[in-house]
Amino acid sequence: MLDDATMQAWLRVALDEARTGLAEGGIPIGAALIGPDGHVLGHGHNRRVQEGDPTLHAETVAFRNAGRRRSYDGTTMVTTLSPCWYCSGLVRQFGISRVVIGEATTFTGGHDWLAENGVEIVMLDDAECVELMEQFIAANPTLWMEDIGDDGEQP
Repeated sequence: MLDDATMQAWLRVALDEARTGLAEGGIPIGAALIGPDGHVLGHGHNRRVQEGDPTLHAETVAFRNAGRRRSYDGTTMVTTLSPCWYCSGLVRQFGISRVVIGEATTFTGGHDWLAENGVEIVMLDDAECVELMEQFIAANPTLWMEDIGDDGEQP
């Protein structure tokens, strides 16, 4: 069982990444992949805007920065925001054991699906994560809708 202090320390890594992304003019979402021993294997932030690459979500950047591993069993993905379906798929594809989520108030991704499929989900409901995203969404609604794949059209 994880203690609150450990999870908060991991979330700080992801939050620092989110702030870096915002300072670069991007979407303020950060993530870190934590090894079974509790050490940070890789961290990153959403770089879709900065690099013009729609695949550079925070979780995928952290995953790439962690480098190749034979197994991801026992690892934890820490993210400031509920992972979208793309990033949820990454967690399932590679067998990441746990996802620690800063918040799911501003966006609810695939974390329920992950839980249904055996991934441990820890929801922190962190006020700082919520505030960061609420301020960003209010200031950048069009960019936010692009990021979550909502073109504003009704089906």
